[in-house]
Amino acid sequence: MKTFLSPFTPEQENECLKRIRDGDPEARKELILRNMRLVAHVAKKYQNSDEDMEDLISIGTIGLIKAISTYRDDYGSRLATYAARCIDNELLMHFRARKKTSREVSLYEPIGTDKEGNQISLLDIVESEEPDVVERLELERCTGRVLSLVPRVLSGRELFIIVNRYGLFDKRPMTQREIASVLKISRSYVSRIEKRALGKLRRSFAEEVS
Repeated sequence: MKTFLSPFTPEQENECLKRIRDGDPEARKELILRNMRLVAHVAKKYQNSDEDMEDLISIGTIGLIKAISTYRDDYGSRLATYAARCIDNELLMHFRARKKTSREVSLYEPIGTDKEGNQISLLDIVESEEPDVVERLELERCTGRVLSLVPRVLSGRELFIIVNRYGLFDKRPMTQREIASVLKISRSYVSRIEKRALGKLRRSFAEEVS
């Protein structure tokens, strides 16, 4: 796995947050990069699922961007605490979407293990604590903005892969192998295109909310 930058000290983080409030777009990018280690830490909880670790980090990064965009000093917790919840929520929503269409799958079917080696079942995800009303509304608002970027930023194979991979716009979520079969390309090539497309969406989202 790639090496990430060390996180900011509390003082550096506060200064960076102040620069973001003052409209500095570079400060937002710095804060994202400095918290990538947190994304990797949260994603490790699901490293024994059928997803590539880099895919999990890409998905978790979307949660980090949402966290930085919605965080307020008066939330009563540090950014890292709030961001960890948002990253985890993004990963959980991904697994919910993947499992939603598999109606024959038992709620008790294991989908992987956590970092302690305990099995994670679909039931564990379904019964996970929902965010509070304000947090949920902010999450829905940011999700809507990301969805609006998809057809504007992506085209061709990138658009097809992201829409079908994550079941956007009422599509059925597909695995990378299923998409590879439709497009008649390798699964690894689908993975590379997906990563590139997610990177475009992350950058566009960061620029739009800056």
